[in-house]
Amino acid sequence: MTALTKSSIYTAFLAFALIAPWSTRLSAQPAVADATRADETTSAEATANGSIDSAEPSESSGDAIRDMQSNAIREQSAAWGHWGVDATKYSSWTNHSNRLIPVYTFGITLDSLRQEGSVYSDRERLEKLYGTVTPGTHQPSADYFDQTDVYRLQQQAIAAGKKNIVLFVFDGMDWQTTRAAALYKAGKVRYERGRGTGLSFQDYRGVETDYGVVVTSPRQSGATFDVDAQTVTGQKDITGGYDPQRGGHTPAMEQSRRSYLVGLERDREHTVTDSAASATSLCSGIKTYNGAIGVDAFGQAAESIAHQLQREKGFAIGMVTSVPVSHATPASAYANNVTRKDYQDISRDLLGLPSSFHRDAPNQGVDVLIGGGYGQGKGADKVQGSNFMPGNTYLHESDLRRSDVANGGRYVVAKRTEDCDGADVLNEAADQAVKGNHRLVGFFGVRGGHLPFRTADGDYKPTFDIRGTEKYSQADIQENPTLAEMATAALKVLQQDPDGFWLMIEAGDVDWANHANNLDNSIGAVLSGEAAFDAVVDWVEKNDAWQETAILLTADHGHYLVIESPETIAAAGADKVGKSEK
Repeated sequence: MTALTKSSIYTAFLAFALIAPWSTRLSAQPAVADATRADETTSAEATANGSIDSAEPSESSGDAIRDMQSNAIREQSAAWGHWGVDATKYSSWTNHSNRLIPVYTFGITLDSLRQEGSVYSDRERLEKLYGTVTPGTHQPSADYFDQTDVYRLQQQAIAAGKKNIVLFVFDGMDWQTTRAAALYKAGKVRYERGRGTGLSFQDYRGVETDYGVVVTSPRQSGATFDVDAQTVTGQKDITGGYDPQRGGHTPAMEQSRRSYLVGLERDREHTVTDSAASATSLCSGIKTYNGAIGVDAFGQAAESIAHQLQREKGFAIGMVTSVPVSHATPASAYANNVTRKDYQDISRDLLGLPSSFHRDAPNQGVDVLIGGGYGQGKGADKVQGSNFMPGNTYLHESDLRRSDVANGGRYVVAKRTEDCDGADVLNEAADQAVKGNHRLVGFFGVRGGHLPFRTADGDYKPTFDIRGTEKYSQADIQENPTLAEMATAALKVLQQDPDGFWLMIEAGDVDWANHANNLDNSIGAVLSGEAAFDAVVDWVEKNDAWQETAILLTADHGHYLVIESPETIAAAGADKVGKSEK
């Protein structure tokens, strides 16, 4: 990458290595097609992808936010902001943080949590949650909540008579990421704290709505395990917790120059979560180790809200994601595995097939599974254990074939198809599933396993970041549905169940953009997720279903975008609006 110095590449990798010790270390492997930009991807792998091009002209593109991103990477400095605690470098941190994370609710409030009081104000409850109470974590005056409370809110919604539960997870979207998107969309600075305004999920008032923030720290940084036996063989120390004196009582109160929130203050190293542990907290209400998929710290299966509703109430279950279908967030909502890397077994759990964890008594399987991963292959993968089959990394071709109704399975299968519109392919399959009372699988994506990255202006032409530049063909864009179109197709199938449904929708590309320190992609990803939220709200309103529907919108963790000049981001948005009106 000619635009990056050796030191900046090293800094980015060092940050990754420190926060994700269970991940694959940087190597010069010839990547077949596993160049994912999530927690486990390295810069070298992304560059080896083949879809990356670091060449970028220095002339103005006429797109202010694109130029801001390009210039920041080229110069490794930006007056408007930076990623990491070092304000002199644009990119000094490429991974997660312990920032407090927003939760927006619709059709349900946080009043029950407020009445009970924060778990962080109660030492006894804290010890039960984490297994111990780490220094700085017990705060009698705490008014923030915990990520596991999102699980409890879903249970409370069911107890209140809600039949439709929709959980949005904007992977990696902290308060600052949300604000950047709101600044751009509004074209002006409208808030400095609190819920904010400018995005539809901030502003929607068609039903009772609420807002709060949660802690995301896991129980521990990792564990040793046997992927074939599906057992945890060793424990790490319990290091989860949150100290508001260092991290802030609210997102707007953080001390952005301190390294506490990225887990690097040696006297208060509260572990920063990964997407697996955090999604397990959101969906099963427990604290566990980084890398755990629906299991506790000792490797025992935790019953998720999806499993509970399927078993007790006969709910239909759906998963929609803009990244690979067996990635950590959708995986933790339904699968059980001692490692997030065991993708093929995870997808078997999702489809109700025998897996390493459920050999003799498979899960029932979800009713709708739509996401990325199509066309991604590997010849070998030791991390996935001895039952790994060469072929698709995330959902093996043989498993997809035996799940297809055409072969006696239970799912109508829609796949990315050459010269066919992705939304049309998916909708036709959804119609077929409804007509035949079948389940639905949608398998799409570009090289790397995700949907095309939308940029802030709504286009699909990303500029370069610390990992290069992704470029898409017209076929890449045409042959893939958007996240909103995926959500709409899922609802078409799920609403057929008279008992009700539970649906997770993951805007996973927010996380991938933030890992890459790409503001343009980050804003675009939030706006893509917002469009999916709008699609769900539209469905609720058209069906007059607010009385029986609850929507919860949150993130699994934060990153470390620091906005120094919100006015500059707002001006870039205003510039775009002005040009579009001419």
